[in-house]
Amino acid sequence: MTDLRTLSLWHDTAGEDWTPREPLPGDREADVAIVGAGFTGLWTAFYLARADPSLRIVVLEREVAGFGASGRNGGWCSALFPASVGWLARRYGERAAIAQHREMQATVDEVGAVTAAEGIDCSWTKGGTVVAARTPVQLHRARAEVATARRWGFGEDDLQLLDAARARERLNATNVLGATYTPHCAAVQPARLVRGLARAVVRHGVVLHESTPVTRIDPGAVTTTRGRVRADVVVRATEGYTPQLPGLRRQVAPVYSLMIASEPLPDDIVARIGLSARETFADHRRLVIYGQRTADGRLAFGGRGAPYHWASRLRPEHEREPDTFAALRAVLVELFPGLHDVAVTHTWGGPLGVARDWCASVGLDRATGLAWAGGYVGDGVATANLAGRTLADLILDRSTRLTGLPWVGHRLPRWEPEPLRWLGVTTALRAMTSADEVEQRTGRPARRADLVERLSGRGGSA
Repeated sequence: MTDLRTLSLWHDTAGEDWTPREPLPGDREADVAIVGAGFTGLWTAFYLARADPSLRIVVLEREVAGFGASGRNGGWCSALFPASVGWLARRYGERAAIAQHREMQATVDEVGAVTAAEGIDCSWTKGGTVVAARTPVQLHRARAEVATARRWGFGEDDLQLLDAARARERLNATNVLGATYTPHCAAVQPARLVRGLARAVVRHGVVLHESTPVTRIDPGAVTTTRGRVRADVVVRATEGYTPQLPGLRRQVAPVYSLMIASEPLPDDIVARIGLSARETFADHRRLVIYGQRTADGRLAFGGRGAPYHWASRLRPEHEREPDTFAALRAVLVELFPGLHDVAVTHTWGGPLGVARDWCASVGLDRATGLAWAGGYVGDGVATANLAGRTLADLILDRSTRLTGLPWVGHRLPRWEPEPLRWLGVTTALRAMTSADEVEQRTGRPARRADLVERLSGRGGSA
């Protein structure tokens, strides 16, 4: 068996016993069966059990709780939602769109409140997010983002435009011309969060079976290699692993995001870099990068750009792309030249679920009893909590402000079959990389990337 401490920095430093819980012992009955013991599945179980302790809730996990993206992500518990206010407003109306994003902001604090109440030590620190503008094009993009936020009624308490001096006070990277800053994000140790949540749901009476691969989901039943669970409601909480289930290969595209982590940094380097409030950080390039200063003084840093693999294949070797790791280190040293001689101690990655229209979704089909949540496009730490609370309300047939949000019942369009899927995702990734290079070299916006975003159905900033 693989030593799970090798999966990521977070797994290695979680201080956990990764021995799997008992697998499903055979056929059984339940009121709610949940497939997947990541954030979505565990938050759903948590809020259901807390609302109705009499429910028989069974969570089924192929590996162990926190094996996948929930234990390997960048540790941003943020208010980011993959579809913009403008995108949602065009489809569901302005009030609903704003409500979706306001609820995401409140969710950051909800996660913090639960971790405190349940005694989950995950280094939750709400320092916000600073996104640097390091070229004139990026500065223009930052100004446009703030102007758009103001048009939708989001004020200085939600998103600020920082001048160069104020930006460098928070993030002293190279070539900083300005930045945007939002307080709506907390840095977390995600493996500790998901493992603590797993213990919390078990304390609340949920049955969690690990080492139990699910082979099929049907109305009223989940089939595993160890037996069947019959349930009135079946929740699919499998995110980037969804294409491995029968009939769902085109539901989301599993795209890999990779990370590196430094050794604990000397105090003088920490002082020069900034991030004194443990702000999460990025810049305004098109191909996403993301980082945080960890509670033990490292920089954990990641980015998109790893290749998409034909037919949505998921393999352990895809999590280890030496060229991508080298590129991430180069970007990190470009941002902070003082890290040139600092050792990288951990490299890792994993798949995230990309919705075809770039909009996450949650819902329950009452006719079949099948429920789902996902398509977070890498913004799942907080979004999964909102999904869990929303699914609990839907399953309990409660009409609440959450069940009226626009993502509820939103049906994800299916991705194209191969080879179109591979061509589309690969072209988009290459276009983003090329656009950043063009903008860095010429100082002008790259129009090709704007076209790719429109064709892909991405929710833009407007």
